[in-house]
Amino acid sequence: MSRINKLITKLCPKGVEFKSIGEIADCYGGATPASGMSAYWENGTIPWMSSGEVNKGTVHVTDKQITQAAYDSCSTKMVPSNAVVIALAGQGKTRGMAARTRLALCTNQSLCSVVCKESMSSDFLYHYLQTQYHQLRSVSSGAGARGGLNLQMIRVYRIPVPPLEIQREIVKVLDTFTELEAKLEAELGARQKQYRHYRDSLLSFEDSTKREGVRWVTLKEVGEFTRGRRFTNDDFVESGIPCIHYGEVYTHYGLSATETKSFVRPELAPSLRMAKTGDLIIAGTGENVEDIGKAVAWLGKSEVAVHDDCYIFKHSLNPKYAAHFFQSSRFNEQKVKYSAGAKMIRIQSEGLRKIHVPVPTLEEQARIVAILDKFDALTNDPSTGLPAEIAARRQQYEHCRDRLLTFKEAA
Repeated sequence: MSRINKLITKLCPKGVEFKSIGEIADCYGGATPASGMSAYWENGTIPWMSSGEVNKGTVHVTDKQITQAAYDSCSTKMVPSNAVVIALAGQGKTRGMAARTRLALCTNQSLCSVVCKESMSSDFLYHYLQTQYHQLRSVSSGAGARGGLNLQMIRVYRIPVPPLEIQREIVKVLDTFTELEAKLEAELGARQKQYRHYRDSLLSFEDSTKREGVRWVTLKEVGEFTRGRRFTNDDFVESGIPCIHYGEVYTHYGLSATETKSFVRPELAPSLRMAKTGDLIIAGTGENVEDIGKAVAWLGKSEVAVHDDCYIFKHSLNPKYAAHFFQSSRFNEQKVKYSAGAKMIRIQSEGLRKIHVPVPTLEEQARIVAILDKFDALTNDPSTGLPAEIAARRQQYEHCRDRLLTFKEAA
């Protein structure tokens, strides 16, 4: 850092020039080919990125590929490698997040692709935008989960543009942190894969015909689905009725929760639908098929208001056993048959009711929960193990990043 400070003193003693992103880069929007056209998605070779993938940070591969026919059918554009992408919209915390690309790709309409000119390092811009998440969300239209940015907002957003030599030195320091975090993330990913394999093995009950007390039934036979009631961005308050929004189910909560992160106005009480202790709250919509059907077991003492893009599942199962099942391969394989949509994918309660679930005795359910909870804690609990170490490294990165990327603006 001392070398960087010396460079700043030498190369920009009067401060750093700030420019709009539109001055130092070209900004492009994307588009989504029709989801119902199999010829657009099957055997695709063109990388296509959705807004949810900004969570990767550095994008080496996209989750989906489209065909040339799909590319020609819409207004998406190819973006060269080493660009920066910013989420214009998205559920939960996605809007305002940025990622950097390591391959040529095209994107959906919820991403802005930023291709830097010679005066700007794309890696420097990526790291700087990590410090601007809350500011970007504050300038976007609307509030809460459904606010949105647009290309013009991105183009006029002002950023520091120190000399390239300084940019490169800062990137070198910050990438040391991100590379270490990436290694820890890879190790955590391997542990999580082991956990998923063990969970699926426990919940497969392939020998259930030989085991007493295990039966396969539909979810309709063990519970009842009720859709939540709508509340909007304007209804959120600092303190009021505890609530869970569908985007929060797959971005903020694990298998269970006892407290909410959001609240709505008390006067909405008569119009709301509430989940009680032991109920599951299930996301009924999302940008990716992986998001829909994600469930959180509500274990709080009070009732909680549920958004209308969620379902409340009142059931006779062990709540955490049910939540584990809703994460399993057996559930995910079945839910795909009942999911549909283009920009947003949805699953209806009629489809959920048809999904089959293994139901052992309550004692066996509790035993399985005890085992799986230990694995879940090892791989997902931020206070222990690898998640705790990753959180510590991320905190170090953020501290260093904020120090390095705070500049005095030149007069």
